[in-house]
Amino acid sequence: MTGSGQPRRAAAERRAGASGAVGTSLAVAAAVAFASSGPLAKSVMDAGVGSGQLTWLRIGLAAVLALVNALALRPGSLRFHGRDWVEMLGFGLFGVAGAQWFFFAAVARLPVAVAMLLEATAPVFVALWVRFVRRRRLPVAVWLGIGLAIAGLAAAAQVWQVGTLDAIGVLEGLGSALCAAGYFLIGQRVVTTCDPLGVLTVSLLIGLLAVSFTIPPWTVPFSGLDASALLGGVVLPVWFVITMLAVVSTVVPYLCGLASLRHLPPSAASVLGLLEPGVAAVLAWWLLGQSLTAPQLLGGLAVLAGAAVVQVAIHRRAGTPLHVTNHRDRHHTR
Repeated sequence: MTGSGQPRRAAAERRAGASGAVGTSLAVAAAVAFASSGPLAKSVMDAGVGSGQLTWLRIGLAAVLALVNALALRPGSLRFHGRDWVEMLGFGLFGVAGAQWFFFAAVARLPVAVAMLLEATAPVFVALWVRFVRRRRLPVAVWLGIGLAIAGLAAAAQVWQVGTLDAIGVLEGLGSALCAAGYFLIGQRVVTTCDPLGVLTVSLLIGLLAVSFTIPPWTVPFSGLDASALLGGVVLPVWFVITMLAVVSTVVPYLCGLASLRHLPPSAASVLGLLEPGVAAVLAWWLLGQSLTAPQLLGGLAVLAGAAVVQVAIHRRAGTPLHVTNHRDRHHTR
């Protein structure tokens, strides 16, 4: 019995390791692709497109692309049942519409890297949700991590210099973090039973409908899409940059991110998401000529370190291995 159990256990560990490697690769790809959204969006806004209008264009084009792919490749992915629709509504409102609207609004007022740092505090909101909504005790390390992240934000915002950063922009950046927390918390639940392509398509359509209440389609400057945007010293048509934003910075990372949640718990996926601010800072420096001061760089590192401590501490408290069995496998064996 023992001899036969060991090969099965070893095989299960190999499958879990392979699943974790796939999930990690998908989460890293999602983080890098999401990081490109800030520089691309900033170049379009500098060309005269408002943040709300850009949000509508990004979600609208991404929704069309996702819907065409879903209908052509996997029409069955658009079938949902019962409670799936409630979670899809939450994901569309928070993970798609809210996260993008607040982030672009923050980018319009703040340097790209700072806006991304603010969004990177999402793990802090996940921890607060666990403590005060789910009423679970958190390790001391979680509170230390939250304190470190807050101190890092204070340094990144250079609070000792009044007027250094736009206060409204900071609040909008924190709003994007709150919505990003919803992306991880709701996303993990919905992809356990639904196809990521279908989840992405329907949530984008829900997000587009939500954004349309504040940004009616007839206010979107379609006639200005042939204007020019400057990106990395290269002049590009605004429509081309928006297309890149919809494909490279929206459809690809959302698909990769949702697929990664089938292999990784939200805690592990959100830690890997902390790659975004670093990649965004490099892209903003290269493509837009934006750079951070020494205090902002140190503060940014403190934010990332604090957020990582929060997630790792919750991860260990839950006793969940970093590489877990595929959610689909668990669902099918119930």
